Amino acid sequence: MQTQRRLPPWLKRPLPRSVGQKPVDNLLDQQRLVTVCEEANCPNKAQCFTHGTATFMILGDTCTRACRFCSVKFGRPPAPPDPQEPARLVHAALAMRLEHVVITSVDRDDLPDGGSGHWAAVIRAVRQAMPQAVVEVLVPDFQGRPDQMDTVLDAGPHVFNHNLEVVASLYRAIQPQKNYARSLDVLRFAKQRNPQLTTKSGLMVGLGETRQELTGAMRDLRQAGVDMLTVGQYLRPEPGLAEVVRYYRPGEFAEIKAEALALGFGKVAAGPFVRSSYNAKEQFIGTA
Repeated sequence: MQTQRRLPPWLKRPLPRSVGQKPVDNLLDQQRLVTVCEEANCPNKAQCFTHGTATFMILGDTCTRACRFCSVKFGRPPAPPDPQEPARLVHAALAMRLEHVVITSVDRDDLPDGGSGHWAAVIRAVRQAMPQAVVEVLVPDFQGRPDQMDTVLDAGPHVFNHNLEVVASLYRAIQPQKNYARSLDVLRFAKQRNPQLTTKSGLMVGLGETRQELTGAMRDLRQAGVDMLTVGQYLRPEPGLAEVVRYYRPGEFAEIKAEALALGFGKVAAGPFVRSSYNAKEQFIGTA
């Protein structure tokens, strides 16, 4: 039986006092909202909640795909999209005084439109109530359906993010219900449809990829027109999911960032605790 590797020193850090999280916890509970911070056991949850920010996860807490890196529940979601969710999300975003609203979702392959109509309703609600806010979306692949992606893009997000997650050779083992080329096509489609749109993607490392494969994935993302890149260390969120093969050192992340910038990405965040939505506002304005 495999055991989880011991964390190296650079992946150990004190957590903020839990009392600082309570206002955000209470607000999310009151509005019956789900966050990827909680559902995916993100290591940055305490820090983000303490600073009054979170990544909203719409369309429920149950995913129709079972990726080997993710602790979000897998199954057939029991409920259709909640038409009141856009208003509740706006209420929370206003209460948190967010200037950069990050929204993601589970995969909803059970819905005829993949959840794209609900996505559009949420984006429009935020843009109408918070016209000065940047709306960043981290979307699923919608099975590569152009009509569903059009629905989301027509709603007018400012940042369109779809994570590649891992290098091509790991797709079958880590996210078997997804497709490497299709994910690149999603990003390419968004950029070609609106060249002014900021596109973004993220990669995890430490799952067995080689540096050559990582370079290849970054090149593929640039060729798809991706503007912003995040690269972070994979940390197994719960037992039973994919094991960590190795931990990258901070210096290696610095090398990866330099390489990505040389490839032409406009903004790159790379580090042990970097996640696609972590410090999203700071990434967008270039201060992260």
